[in-house]
Amino acid sequence: MNSHDVDLGRIEKAVREILYAIGEDPDRDGLLDTPARVARAYAEQFSGLGQRPEDVLTKVFDVDHDEMVLVRDIEVYSTCEHHLVPFHGVAHVGYIPNDRGQVTGLSKLARLVDVFARRPQVQERMTSQIADALMRVLDPRGVIVVVECEHLCMTMRGVRKPGAKTVTSAVRGDFRTSDKTRSEAMALILGRHP
Repeated sequence: MNSHDVDLGRIEKAVREILYAIGEDPDRDGLLDTPARVARAYAEQFSGLGQRPEDVLTKVFDVDHDEMVLVRDIEVYSTCEHHLVPFHGVAHVGYIPNDRGQVTGLSKLARLVDVFARRPQVQERMTSQIADALMRVLDPRGVIVVVECEHLCMTMRGVRKPGAKTVTSAVRGDFRTSDKTRSEAMALILGRHP
């Protein structure tokens, strides 16, 4: 599904029905344009459904680098597939380049996070999808992904515990087999905390 494949009209009709169902009048002044706004927002929020990792990991550079590359604190905004409410936080993505010393652009790692965050999602799956995509497309010697998010389904409803963070990780290759490599990455990721 590409963003141009999103059925905006169908979303608008559904939002009108939801407004009726909760006892609102979708034709009142403040809500008149809400169905169209929600449809456009959903097209953007779920644009990752129309993307593949190969769409963003398009370029590698031969720089003969054989040490870890880590981008910390990549903002994450996603939508919980269970309640269709947001979860947000940061992702830390690291990899050890392949045997040819190839690296990708740093912004490509942030874009890869967005490919999987901009879908109805659960954090655990998203974390693994990012790691697996990096392994498949870049063929690095190892990958580590750590995601820390606050879920509004826990904050604004249900248990109502604002500030609670969920932390997930996925390690592949050298990060899985070498305690020293994994420890170095975690020290770099957590180093921002006093």
